[in-house]
Amino acid sequence: MLTLSTYDTFKKYIQPQMTKPPSEKSYHHKDLRQSLIKAALELIAQKQDASTLSLREVARRVGVSNAAPYRHFADKNALLAAVAEEGFYILTRYLHSSIENTSDDPLHQLQVSGVAYVKFAISHPSHYRVMFSAFKADNLCYPSLNAAGQEAFAVMMNAIASGQQLGKIKVGEPRQLAWVTWSLVHGLAMLLIDHQLPIIDEQDIVAVAELATQSLINGMRS
Repeated sequence: MLTLSTYDTFKKYIQPQMTKPPSEKSYHHKDLRQSLIKAALELIAQKQDASTLSLREVARRVGVSNAAPYRHFADKNALLAAVAEEGFYILTRYLHSSIENTSDDPLHQLQVSGVAYVKFAISHPSHYRVMFSAFKADNLCYPSLNAAGQEAFAVMMNAIASGQQLGKIKVGEPRQLAWVTWSLVHGLAMLLIDHQLPIIDEQDIVAVAELATQSLINGMRS
């Protein structure tokens, strides 16, 4: 007769054969996708390069089978697109937050959003590297990524358009003026995260970003 105690002993011996290998973790559908993105960012931070990343090493870092990433991403580019998309949404939050915490002056809003852009880059360098290598404005393969990038760009463009309506920013195509603004802060951000400028203290970084954006704003005044 199989008693409760003998059943527990029996179950102890058969249970390992009924479970997944210990090296493969169990994830909910959404958790696995986010874990893969997080692992990709960690690997990019180590390499400082996204081009050599592979789905196999991402899977290994998460602790799942080599096939598991393909439940969410068709290939490495799809994973990088997801990383870039997440980065653009974080950047947009940075930009909106900076504007919400300042005055109603469009020129000041444009300046603080430029500083916030640089702060985002130095705080999220792995996201930033992928955003401007995986992201292409005309890439129709990843429409949600394009939408996220355009949303971030629109924050600066809208600030410029508002300043023009109030007569504080010179006349010109808002999109082109936003390109100039974006180019300046992007160049500064890349120099900083690539350690091409001898600045590591956050206060010094903010001071340089404020000086650069103030020079830009002075040139845009009407």
